[in-house]
Amino acid sequence: MIALVPLSAVEPEAVEALLDRAFGPERRTRTAYRVRAGTLPVPELSFAAVDDAGALLGTIQCWPVALACDDGAEVPMVMVGPVAVAPERQQGGIGRALMERMLEAVPDCGAPGCDALMLIGDPEYYARFFGFTPERTGRWRLPGPFEPRRLLARGDSVPDCAGMLGPRVRQAA
Repeated sequence: MIALVPLSAVEPEAVEALLDRAFGPERRTRTAYRVRAGTLPVPELSFAAVDDAGALLGTIQCWPVALACDDGAEVPMVMVGPVAVAPERQQGGIGRALMERMLEAVPDCGAPGCDALMLIGDPEYYARFFGFTPERTGRWRLPGPFEPRRLLARGDSVPDCAGMLGPRVRQAA
Protein backbone atom coordinates (compact mmCIF):
# COMPACT_ATOMS: atom_id res chain seq x y z
CA MET A 1 0.00 0.00 0.00
CA ILE A 2 1.26 3.47 -0.90
CA ALA A 3 0.42 6.52 1.21
CA LEU A 4 0.69 10.13 0.07
CA VAL A 5 1.90 12.31 2.92
CA PRO A 6 3.06 15.92 3.28
CA LEU A 7 6.64 16.29 2.10
CA SER A 8 7.51 17.69 5.53
CA ALA A 9 6.93 14.18 6.97
CA VAL A 10 10.03 12.92 5.11
CA GLU A 11 13.67 13.59 5.95
CA PRO A 12 15.15 16.15 3.52
CA GLU A 13 18.20 13.91 3.02
CA ALA A 14 15.96 11.10 1.78
CA VAL A 15 14.31 13.47 -0.69
CA GLU A 16 17.71 14.61 -2.03
CA ALA A 17 18.88 10.99 -2.35
CA LEU A 18 15.73 10.09 -4.28
CA LEU A 19 16.17 13.09 -6.60
CA ASP A 20 19.77 12.04 -7.28
CA ARG A 21 18.63 8.49 -8.08
CA ALA A 22 15.80 9.66 -10.32
CA PHE A 23 17.58 12.48 -12.18
CA GLY A 24 21.30 12.17 -11.43
CA PRO A 25 23.47 14.60 -9.50
CA GLU A 26 23.78 16.88 -12.55
CA ARG A 27 20.10 17.78 -12.01
CA ARG A 28 21.22 20.87 -10.07
CA THR A 29 22.56 22.44 -13.30
CA ARG A 30 19.13 22.53 -14.94
CA THR A 31 17.32 25.78 -15.63
CA ALA A 32 14.49 24.81 -13.25
CA TYR A 33 16.94 25.07 -10.35
CA ARG A 34 17.79 28.64 -11.39
CA VAL A 35 14.12 29.58 -11.65
CA ARG A 36 13.46 28.53 -8.04
CA ALA A 37 16.87 29.36 -6.50
CA GLY A 38 16.75 30.36 -2.85
CA THR A 39 13.13 29.35 -2.28
CA LEU A 40 11.54 26.72 -0.07
CA PRO A 41 8.84 24.35 -1.33
CA VAL A 42 5.20 25.41 -0.91
CA PRO A 43 4.16 23.01 1.90
CA GLU A 44 0.49 22.87 0.92
CA LEU A 45 1.38 21.49 -2.53
CA SER A 46 4.43 19.30 -1.83
CA PHE A 47 3.94 15.59 -1.12
CA ALA A 48 5.76 12.28 -0.77
CA ALA A 49 4.73 8.73 -1.60
CA VAL A 50 5.80 6.14 0.99
CA ASP A 51 5.21 2.41 1.32
CA ASP A 52 3.99 0.53 4.41
CA ALA A 53 7.54 0.32 5.77
CA GLY A 54 7.99 4.08 5.38
CA ALA A 55 10.35 3.82 2.39
CA LEU A 56 10.29 6.88 0.14
CA LEU A 57 8.99 5.99 -3.33
CA GLY A 58 8.34 9.40 -4.85
CA THR A 59 7.99 13.14 -4.29
CA ILE A 60 6.44 16.21 -5.81
CA GLN A 61 7.71 19.63 -4.86
CA CYS A 62 6.17 22.97 -5.76
CA TRP A 63 8.02 26.27 -5.52
CA PRO A 64 7.14 29.97 -5.19
CA VAL A 65 8.18 31.78 -8.35
CA ALA A 66 7.10 34.97 -10.08
CA LEU A 67 6.88 36.29 -13.60
CA ALA A 68 8.33 39.80 -13.78
CA CYS A 69 6.40 41.16 -16.73
CA ASP A 70 8.11 43.68 -18.98
CA ASP A 71 5.30 46.17 -18.20
CA GLY A 72 6.40 46.24 -14.53
CA ALA A 73 3.80 43.86 -13.10
CA GLU A 74 5.01 40.94 -11.01
CA VAL A 75 2.73 37.90 -10.97
CA PRO A 76 3.18 35.28 -8.23
CA MET A 77 3.10 31.71 -9.51
CA VAL A 78 3.92 28.20 -8.34
CA MET A 79 6.43 26.05 -10.20
CA VAL A 80 5.46 22.37 -10.16
CA GLY A 81 8.25 19.83 -10.01
CA PRO A 82 10.29 17.94 -9.86
CA VAL A 83 8.06 14.90 -9.76
CA ALA A 84 10.49 12.14 -8.82
CA VAL A 85 9.89 8.41 -8.52
CA ALA A 86 12.39 5.78 -7.43
CA PRO A 87 13.75 4.25 -10.66
CA GLU A 88 12.64 0.73 -9.72
CA ARG A 89 9.05 1.99 -9.15
CA GLN A 90 8.65 4.13 -12.27
CA GLN A 91 5.77 3.45 -14.66
CA GLY A 92 3.62 2.29 -11.75
CA GLY A 93 1.39 5.37 -11.38
CA ILE A 94 3.18 6.95 -8.42
CA GLY A 95 4.10 10.14 -10.28
CA ARG A 96 0.57 10.49 -11.60
CA ALA A 97 -0.87 9.96 -8.10
CA LEU A 98 1.44 12.67 -6.73
CA MET A 99 0.36 15.12 -9.46
CA GLU A 100 -3.31 14.36 -8.81
CA ARG A 101 -2.85 14.85 -5.05
CA MET A 102 -1.10 18.18 -5.62
CA LEU A 103 -3.87 19.39 -7.95
CA GLU A 104 -6.51 18.31 -5.40
CA ALA A 105 -4.77 20.56 -2.85
CA VAL A 106 -4.73 23.65 -5.09
CA PRO A 107 -8.23 24.96 -4.16
CA ASP A 108 -7.33 24.99 -0.45
CA CYS A 109 -3.87 26.48 -0.95
CA GLY A 110 -3.55 29.90 0.62
CA ALA A 111 -0.09 30.70 -0.71
CA PRO A 112 0.20 33.40 -3.39
CA GLY A 113 0.38 31.97 -6.89
CA CYS A 114 -1.53 28.74 -6.30
CA ASP A 115 -3.98 29.76 -9.01
CA ALA A 116 -1.13 30.08 -11.54
CA LEU A 117 0.84 26.84 -11.86
CA MET A 118 3.71 26.34 -14.29
CA LEU A 119 6.21 23.62 -15.09
CA ILE A 120 8.83 22.53 -17.55
CA GLY A 121 7.85 19.14 -18.91
CA ASP A 122 6.48 16.90 -21.63
CA PRO A 123 3.56 18.78 -23.21
CA GLU A 124 1.90 15.64 -24.53
CA TYR A 125 1.71 14.13 -21.03
CA TYR A 126 1.01 17.21 -18.90
CA ALA A 127 -1.60 18.62 -21.30
CA ARG A 128 -3.42 15.34 -21.76
CA PHE A 129 -3.65 14.30 -18.13
CA PHE A 130 -3.39 17.55 -16.17
CA GLY A 131 -4.43 20.46 -18.39
CA PHE A 132 -1.08 22.26 -18.63
CA THR A 133 -0.59 24.12 -21.92
CA PRO A 134 1.89 26.52 -23.55
CA GLU A 135 -0.90 28.96 -24.52
CA ARG A 136 0.29 31.89 -22.36
CA THR A 137 3.99 31.04 -21.93
CA GLY A 138 5.31 31.92 -25.38
CA ARG A 139 6.82 35.26 -24.35
CA TRP A 140 8.31 34.15 -21.05
CA ARG A 141 12.07 34.12 -20.53
CA LEU A 142 13.97 31.87 -18.12
CA PRO A 143 17.45 32.24 -16.57
CA GLY A 144 18.92 29.43 -18.64
CA PRO A 145 18.25 27.23 -21.65
CA PHE A 146 14.84 25.62 -22.15
CA GLU A 147 12.66 24.28 -24.92
CA PRO A 148 9.75 26.74 -25.32
CA ARG A 149 7.30 23.95 -26.18
CA ARG A 150 8.02 22.38 -22.76
CA LEU A 151 7.16 25.56 -20.80
CA LEU A 152 3.59 24.91 -19.64
CA ALA A 153 1.04 26.50 -17.33
CA ARG A 154 -2.51 26.16 -16.01
CA GLY A 155 -4.77 28.26 -13.84
CA ASP A 156 -6.99 31.30 -13.99
CA SER A 157 -4.21 33.72 -13.01
CA VAL A 158 -1.51 32.57 -15.44
CA PRO A 159 -0.22 35.79 -16.99
CA ASP A 160 -0.09 36.38 -20.73
CA CYS A 161 2.75 38.88 -20.80
CA ALA A 162 6.37 39.00 -21.87
CA GLY A 163 8.67 38.69 -18.90
CA MET A 164 11.33 36.89 -16.89
CA LEU A 165 10.48 33.96 -14.65
CA GLY A 166 12.41 33.70 -11.41
CA PRO A 167 12.33 32.84 -7.72
CA ARG A 168 9.91 34.44 -5.27
CA VAL A 169 11.66 34.29 -1.93
CA ARG A 170 9.27 34.01 1.00
CA GLN A 171 9.34 36.73 3.59
CA ALA A 172 9.35 35.86 7.29
CA ALA A 173 5.99 36.44 9.00
